[in-house]
Amino acid sequence: MTAADDLKTVRDFVRYAVSRFAKAGIAFGHGTSEPLDEAAFMVLEGLNLPVDDLAPWLDARLTHEERLRLANLIEQRCTTRQPAAYLLGRTYIGGVPFRSDKRAIVPRSFIGELMAGELFTGGDYSLVPQPETVGRVLDLCTGSGCLAILAAMTFPNAEIDAVDLSPEALTLAAENVAEHGLEDRVRLLEGDLFGPLKGEVYDLIITNPPYVDEEAMAALPAEYRHEPSLAFAGGPDGLDIVRRILADAPAHLSPGGGLICEFGTGKEILQAEYPHLPFLWLDTEESEGEVFWLSAADLTVNADLRVINRMPR
Repeated sequence: MTAADDLKTVRDFVRYAVSRFAKAGIAFGHGTSEPLDEAAFMVLEGLNLPVDDLAPWLDARLTHEERLRLANLIEQRCTTRQPAAYLLGRTYIGGVPFRSDKRAIVPRSFIGELMAGELFTGGDYSLVPQPETVGRVLDLCTGSGCLAILAAMTFPNAEIDAVDLSPEALTLAAENVAEHGLEDRVRLLEGDLFGPLKGEVYDLIITNPPYVDEEAMAALPAEYRHEPSLAFAGGPDGLDIVRRILADAPAHLSPGGGLICEFGTGKEILQAEYPHLPFLWLDTEESEGEVFWLSAADLTVNADLRVINRMPR
């Protein structure tokens, strides 16, 4: 007998998936960080059920067709090592759905979690005390467009520019923008970082650029190798693109603006290389020292020092 014959309920399939994942030794990190969460997501999404709460569905009995679909999805996850979001064609950040396939990395970012919290929704400790006054936002390395879309939801009066070097990623981003009805507020641009943005100025720049170093690139689990390597590779120490962003961002920020950047695990390198920059480290439930904030004023100091260092002595 097959799994589809033996297993009858949602509970059965979640338990089976956890066991199968453990036996296969799959890697996580595409929206879930452990086997139970991955199993719950795959089973619920595979059944077109809300993914935010497993409990109401645990004892629901499944049709033969549903059982075949789930058994096949679980087996594909283990044998092909594709991320669950690619197999299902969808994933979520903070409950917001996004289409996902091999045209771009699976939507996920610590910045998405931060934008849903007090740091960007007003209040005494907010980096953006009045979200409604934000007029222009730039999302660099937009990929699937997820952060640009979340920015449009967070800042109700903002126009969003979203840039990516990959035309394939931008076609997926366009589908996500259209699905959320944001075509009139999110503009997608193809190019290398600030290349297509001559003279453009923003109140906020958000970016989740490629930041994986060469050693880590060589050791990526199979799941990550299904995603575009262009979206990962950040040079020898992972910070080549981050340095370019720090250099060019001041020319594209309004005086009261700021930059939020996710960059992985190079905190010590950045602090040593830019001792004059007062990085504000923004931690989340699953990250520490992997996202920073710099105000436009902070970055202007960086730009001024670059000019001074280039002057003849």
